Amino acid sequence: MRVMVLVKADKDSEAGIMPSHDILSKMGAYNEELVKAGIMLAGEGLHPSSKGLRMCFSGAERAVTDGPFAETKELLAGFWLWQVKSLDEAVEWLKRAPFDGGTEIELRPVFEMEDFGEAMTPELRKQEERIQAGAAKLAG
Repeated sequence: MRVMVLVKADKDSEAGIMPSHDILSKMGAYNEELVKAGIMLAGEGLHPSSKGLRMCFSGAERAVTDGPFAETKELLAGFWLWQVKSLDEAVEWLKRAPFDGGTEIELRPVFEMEDFGEAMTPELRKQEERIQAGAAKLAG
């Protein structure tokens, strides 16, 4: 199963305070462990919300709101995409992450094509496979 590991923002990440050399070094070593174990598919840190925007869709209307956004607890500072056997395995890997100081992480299973049942027709499955292949080429 694939799991999205969401790293919640805090006042420092929202202020644009970059991690120290020590933290970057520890996180780099941890990420290398994840890659060697075949767990990490992707992972990135995110700029603070002051550099982002939100879009709200209401019918044909599109409203854009520039950051920053007030509720830090609702914001993300980074993410990983992991391939694991279970949420329990993801939790065990996450326990080894070099976080401290109240960092909050959210784990969310990623939908697979099989999760959509009969709605995922053979035609839609082929379309999704083409999309994923194209995305993989761009990422590669």
